[in-house]
Amino acid sequence: MLPFTDWVLELLSMEQTPLHAYTISALLLALLALLFRTLLQLGNSWHCYYVNCQRLHCFPEPPRRNWLLGHLGMAQNTEEGMQYVDELVGRYGHSCLWWLGPWLPILRLFHPEAVKPVLLESAAVAPKDYTFYGFLKPWLGDGLLLSNGAKWVRHRRMLTPAFHFDILKPYVKIFNQSTDIMHAKWRRLVASGSTSLDMFEQVSLMTLDSLQKCVFSYNSNCQETPSDYIAAILELSSLVVRRQHRLLLHWDFLYHLTPDGWRFRRACDTVHHFTANVVQRRHQALNRLGREAWLKSKQGKTVDFIDILLLAKDEEGQDLSEEDIAAEADTFMFEGHDTTASGLSWVLYNLACHPEHQERCREEIKDLMRDKESEEIEWEDLSQMPFSTMCIKESLRLHPPVTAVSRRCTEDIKLPDGRVLPKGNICLISIYGTHHNPAVWPEPQVYNPHRFDPENSKNNPPLAFMPFSAGPRNCIGQNFAMAEMKVVLALTLLRFAVRLDESRPVRRKPELILRSENGLWLHLEPLGPSRESRPPAPCS
Repeated sequence: MLPFTDWVLELLSMEQTPLHAYTISALLLALLALLFRTLLQLGNSWHCYYVNCQRLHCFPEPPRRNWLLGHLGMAQNTEEGMQYVDELVGRYGHSCLWWLGPWLPILRLFHPEAVKPVLLESAAVAPKDYTFYGFLKPWLGDGLLLSNGAKWVRHRRMLTPAFHFDILKPYVKIFNQSTDIMHAKWRRLVASGSTSLDMFEQVSLMTLDSLQKCVFSYNSNCQETPSDYIAAILELSSLVVRRQHRLLLHWDFLYHLTPDGWRFRRACDTVHHFTANVVQRRHQALNRLGREAWLKSKQGKTVDFIDILLLAKDEEGQDLSEEDIAAEADTFMFEGHDTTASGLSWVLYNLACHPEHQERCREEIKDLMRDKESEEIEWEDLSQMPFSTMCIKESLRLHPPVTAVSRRCTEDIKLPDGRVLPKGNICLISIYGTHHNPAVWPEPQVYNPHRFDPENSKNNPPLAFMPFSAGPRNCIGQNFAMAEMKVVLALTLLRFAVRLDESRPVRRKPELILRSENGLWLHLEPLGPSRESRPPAPCS
């Protein structure tokens, strides 16, 4: 009998019988095997960590705060944080290595040559990383934004027809209607003395209004009266951002015990209840009438997003489930309203800063509308506003709504210069950094729409401009977003002159989308039908 076994039996005050001895021996051997296995796993993890660190040595690394924190806390979601990104891009040019603590490396990429191999890889090799997207899961489920693998491939194929030009054309009328409602409200506010308005607040409600009509064929009148559904979406966006900044709340079990966690669940329930009700009612109507009769009932009406998803079938003739349809609708509402509102708000800001460009856009729209009986932008008009489109694109370059996307590659990715992005590491693709890279865009901080003149832009490298990301996981709704931005910008400049509110300085704040810390306030001056606009004051 082993002396150690005798000692354990004595310690436990157990009789030294063969059965007890064999039992204790077996338990000790099991513990020893478990300890040995744990040590092997730790050794293997340490070896993998060491090898990974060696492979990452070819990427330059900014000075860390210290060995324990790494670069944690050095990149803030503030104006100063964005200026620090500009410094990194200017100093390192292509990419750099970033450490969150001593264990988590992140490769920050901000040059077309560095981001191209990652973004253009297949979705299986370069899936999205859940470190930056996981908090959205309880809200958005397995929609296109968060799904991976075969499910993502299947849904992407089934949803692509929903964004065909023939489907988007009728939505232009909805964009006009929602913009008209916003402008009527602006005129009332200006008449009552409120000449300075927060564009983010105003435009976000307008994009949510138009999206509800395009996705659900539902008019909540949210621009005029409060809506529980719209309030829940706005609250969810705010809560997700707040959670990202509080490390202790990254653990679900802690978060769900907090007041924020309770509010998040309640808001999710509100959104899911609304979406599920719409999907279930439509599905029941489709089953009751049959496919042909249901399609006939839709003739002469705008086909909305839910209709298209209900009719979608994969290669094997299988439909999307109600749960899948609801997840895609929630995803489109989330992705569609915030990003478009950000893009529109910043282009109005940039044109307020540059009155000469604003006036040229206005003249272009006036020429377009000169022989029209009604003040309405039509689908065919969208291709007839080249300078306004250049202004939108330059604003999306200077102020991209989504400043970065992340990937965690399942295979090594080779860069054009011979370096390798080792598999398993997070790659943070900086859209903002690429758009502000002086090696790609001369004088990157200057707003210059002429960069996107066809003659000037033909020699730009691929992926120098990627406000909607790029590759197989690019934004499926980018044509929808561009169409809405063109309609809203054209009608706004036709009816209002926009000027900076110099009493409210603009400080950029990257969250889920690029915002301004205290709102983006602009003065509005209504333009009468026969009244010439007064040029706005330039930026100081």
